[in-house]
Amino acid sequence: MNAILVDDEPLARQEMQALIKEVSNIEILGAFSNARAALDFLSTNEIDLIFLDIEMPMVSGIEFARLLPTPTLVIFTTAYPQYALKSYELDAIDYLLKPVDKFRLDKAIKKAEAYKKLLLNHPEQNTLEGNTADFLLIKSERRFHRIKYKDIRFIEGLKDYVVIHMANQKLITAMNLKTFHQKIPQDLFIRVSKSYIVNKNVIESFDHHNIYLNGNELPLGEFYKKDFFHLFSGGIISVDKDVS
Repeated sequence: MNAILVDDEPLARQEMQALIKEVSNIEILGAFSNARAALDFLSTNEIDLIFLDIEMPMVSGIEFARLLPTPTLVIFTTAYPQYALKSYELDAIDYLLKPVDKFRLDKAIKKAEAYKKLLLNHPEQNTLEGNTADFLLIKSERRFHRIKYKDIRFIEGLKDYVVIHMANQKLITAMNLKTFHQKIPQDLFIRVSKSYIVNKNVIESFDHHNIYLNGNELPLGEFYKKDFFHLFSGGIISVDKDVS
């Protein structure tokens, strides 16, 4: 896997390159101080992953991410936690706060590598063949997979694909998250952000910002927060009540 860094702070670029080399074998093909220079590079080079700062002059990291080609994966790196939900709405692989922790970086890179592997397996050929009251039927690699709803933990939107997360397996197929949500039982699955749908029965806990299940931490979007709090607290907790 190859990557570039985009950050307007020279010291931040140097530190990030050193950390990446320490935890992975990713080939760093360039480090840029602004989005325009990075876009010029991308016009003639194919990149798997971008480590992207958000607060930059001229073109912000958020604006830059919207211009990227579909297969490009993004890990945001920033000193500002308020951008976290916005980054997930752009289907970012991860969101790392500066100073970047080495172990969090390692986790983010491993996640990016896993998704790159999934995308290389021609997910556009994976198709949803149909659905019943109990399961989905998905064709992948010339095989038909019967996916029981109760075995699905959550569904993740990743650009033009959805990733179905189960206990010991992930399946990716070419479909947007909204269309996929319409194919599964509305009484079992709940949309919690622009990028995630969750099986209600596997949610362990939640706070004002995240939902926790089976070792996973999923962002809770502002638009979906009020309905989620009402559903899972039986009206006891409102979005205005501090649960921190």
